[in-house]
Amino acid sequence: MSAACCPPPGPNGNDRASANAPIYRRILWAALAINFAMFGVEIAAGIGARSVSLLADSLDFLGDAANYGVSLFVLGMALQWRARASLLKGATMAAFGLWILFVTARHALSGTVPDAPVMGVVGMVALLANCAVAALLYRFREGDSNMASVWICTRNDVIGNLAVMLAALGVFGTGIGWPDFAVGAIMAALALYGAWQIVRHAMAELRQTATHVHAPAE
Repeated sequence: MSAACCPPPGPNGNDRASANAPIYRRILWAALAINFAMFGVEIAAGIGARSVSLLADSLDFLGDAANYGVSLFVLGMALQWRARASLLKGATMAAFGLWILFVTARHALSGTVPDAPVMGVVGMVALLANCAVAALLYRFREGDSNMASVWICTRNDVIGNLAVMLAALGVFGTGIGWPDFAVGAIMAALALYGAWQIVRHAMAELRQTATHVHAPAE
């Protein structure tokens, strides 16, 4: 998502987060509940199926649930505090991406072959869940960095689910685990790129608020 798609709001914070707080808060609660439930489903399936892509997606669901919780906590606060929360979420996404790279490498070295049918079925359920959340959040995708980070996480989840399903087809057709490992690497790249977008946007907002605070009075 480019800067043109998510322009920083004014220093007074009169953006969509404040104008539609009751609606947005209910949507975040629904997204939190969906993501936390899917975390439980996918981590159990990932362990049972020995799939790195499902495990990655399960932790992604948990991270998103935590992100929605942080967003609910800072909703209505000053723009400066919301930008700081976005920096924290960006750092978390970066850590997630690096962890997935490590797990993917470990599975690749051990030659793990996951259970393709389980990957496909759970990947489809996860895709439906994330599409529902994305539909709820779509109208709020161009708010401040905090709102943008929530949308970026959800968008990445949909892409990741599609990749998991493609990996399941690849594992089923070839009988080897490399399609699963490739998806793990893709999900790590998405997390790292999303983290960069969020941090860049948040830093721009912090500079904007600092300039406003230190600007000489007319």
